[in-house]
Amino acid sequence: MDKQNLTSTLGQWLGEFDALAFTALRIAAIIFVSWLVLMIVGRLIRGVRTRVAARVNDPEFNKRAETLARVARYLSSVIVGLITVMLVLSELGVSVAPILGAAGVVGLAVGFGAQSLVKDFVTGFFLLLENQIRQGDVVQVDGHTGTVEQITLRFVQLRDYEGSVHYVPNGQITTVVNMTRGFGNAVFEIGVAYREDIDEVMAVMRQVATDLRAEPEFAPRMEGDLDIAGVDRWDDSAVIIRCRIRCVAQQQWGVRREYLKRLKAAFDEQGIEIPFPHITLYAGQDRQGKAPAFPLQQLTTNA
Repeated sequence: MDKQNLTSTLGQWLGEFDALAFTALRIAAIIFVSWLVLMIVGRLIRGVRTRVAARVNDPEFNKRAETLARVARYLSSVIVGLITVMLVLSELGVSVAPILGAAGVVGLAVGFGAQSLVKDFVTGFFLLLENQIRQGDVVQVDGHTGTVEQITLRFVQLRDYEGSVHYVPNGQITTVVNMTRGFGNAVFEIGVAYREDIDEVMAVMRQVATDLRAEPEFAPRMEGDLDIAGVDRWDDSAVIIRCRIRCVAQQQWGVRREYLKRLKAAFDEQGIEIPFPHITLYAGQDRQGKAPAFPLQQLTTNA
């Protein structure tokens, strides 16, 4: 190879190297700008959410703002990511127009098989638009109950009491039971023996609720006194009294557990029987219904 050809070859290599280096530099610049845009958009979203939370002293509104902020960050990431990929392909010499055209045809074909995915996005959009679910709510969807840890346009992430995580596609959600919207009721069905004086039992129940509400720890959690609906039904071994206490959202379960604990102690102190399934045998009853039951000792001896 003579000197002239060698110089020409080296010049060609250097030109190609310069072109590749320039292309790599532009790709790096595109990626950097995309990352910068995501950082700026993320900070803007966080800033707006923080200002809204500072001005509006409403926990319910703040939870919705947090949920919408998460979705906004997700959408911005998807949009910026797609634009970045298209620009990088263009720098590599790949024509984007045929890809978009092919994507349209393929998307039409795939759309028939991705109807569930489209349904997930549409349902997720209306869940957010109608403010049905927010991050931190305790809900029941598609047979699963738990605290909402994350909600996107595609799925709802729940964590149940055992710590298990459930991912529920939005398209499968037909009914939403939100147990923490506004307020919650601690509902009780108190069973007492048939021999007990119902008015006396109700008086003890009201007193226990009054004492509980006077406690500094539970006073902020309760929004009302005990509301007794009355005798709800007669079970085989008990008279069921139905009642409820209106509580702050997400506090009804703690109030319920503490009330039942204190009510058990009060019933024991007052000698009120909390019944359990049992059978009483009678040899027969007279017309006044006063026949005594078999003594336990007699039954044991006869056996």
